Amino acid sequence: MSDPLYRNDLLRLAADAHGAGRLVESDASGHAFNPACGDRVTVDISMKTGHIAEFAHDTKACVLTQASASILGSALRGVDRAGVFELRAQVAAMFAAGGQPPARPFEAYAVFQGAIKYESRHRCVLLPIDAVLDALQQSVVTDETST
Repeated sequence: MSDPLYRNDLLRLAADAHGAGRLVESDASGHAFNPACGDRVTVDISMKTGHIAEFAHDTKACVLTQASASILGSALRGVDRAGVFELRAQVAAMFAAGGQPPARPFEAYAVFQGAIKYESRHRCVLLPIDAVLDALQQSVVTDETST
């Protein structure tokens, strides 16, 4: 496929589906939905000492959302809340200003540079990150109500 939006390495990430599924035991689940196209992502996270210890995703979405979730599935363990916020800001900046992709361990987001000119697709890439942020918010609520 010669379309820069659907490069082979992006398609490979989506097919690999790192982290696909659900966790049997998790500290929180998060959800994100894109009403423009119907993409849905549910994520489960387990936390240990303020960092994501386990991550899984159930993604019913386009190949862009699937590839983004797969990147998270392979790179999210060990990241704290601030790291997830920073990742979202870096990916959004890459789209908004044509900037650089995020640094390690999320350098694989470089595969989405072909999507920069497709503004309507930016939300697809950000959707799994937003689901993680929702799960982190649920985790904070759970921590606060259990004390």
